[in-house]
Amino acid sequence: MNHIESAIYEIHTMDSLASKNQWVNRLHPLIKFFITIIYIALVVSFSKYDVIGIAGMVIYPLFLFQLADLSFRACIKRLRIVLPLVCCVGIFNPLLDHTTVQLGGMLISAGFLSMCTLIMKGVFSVLASYLLIATTSIEDICYALRLLHVPKLLVTQILLTYRYVTVLLGEVNRMTQAYSLRAPRQKGVHFKVWGSLTGQLLLRSIDRANDVYESMLLRGYQGEFTYLGQEHHMRASDLLYLLFWLILLICFRCFPIFVLVGQFMGGIFA
Repeated sequence: MNHIESAIYEIHTMDSLASKNQWVNRLHPLIKFFITIIYIALVVSFSKYDVIGIAGMVIYPLFLFQLADLSFRACIKRLRIVLPLVCCVGIFNPLLDHTTVQLGGMLISAGFLSMCTLIMKGVFSVLASYLLIATTSIEDICYALRLLHVPKLLVTQILLTYRYVTVLLGEVNRMTQAYSLRAPRQKGVHFKVWGSLTGQLLLRSIDRANDVYESMLLRGYQGEFTYLGQEHHMRASDLLYLLFWLILLICFRCFPIFVLVGQFMGGIFA
């Protein structure tokens, strides 16, 4: 399996994860989308030296990984390109910030703390986005966006881009395979034919886009999709799930839960 086929397989795998018949997958998409946005906003709102405070926000991805029965190893594998870039955001902070701050009775470099904070903010935000995609289909996400009055043109663009990126990758795969059959001893695609292959891909994409649009018109498309998410109705369990996470996340944001638990446990065993 080459890289393009692997990418197509990963997209289909994410679709199958989102369509699993589990309780968290059946939650209203607007609730899951709203919680994800709130979680990311709370994560990035921590100060650049508050490592202990932001560490408590790990509770949301850990809980959701268990609730949705998702593999953390598979998540890391799929995000193997994004996570290193996120971790490199604050890698130069220890070289730029030489001040020291007191943490737990010890003097620690402020640049090192800010680097850890930035890394944790990026990693937690990426994990929250991954969990949303892994538990919610693209139709449900687009339905949630329409409920938030996001312009239908933008939502339709997101939906069609996600749905037909596999078609584009399939065209690229066929073109590269045809080229490799005509140049069996050549490794990769020679740079001299990059322009012609890109032009052929553009023409094929335009033809396929016209076919798709004509098929949509024949099925009654008038500028708005009937999203599968419209089958969902807001239930009491959805609102309770939202209320639970709002209270919990706000508590972890406003209070150093780990510090309080440590002081409480230390008082018991003292």
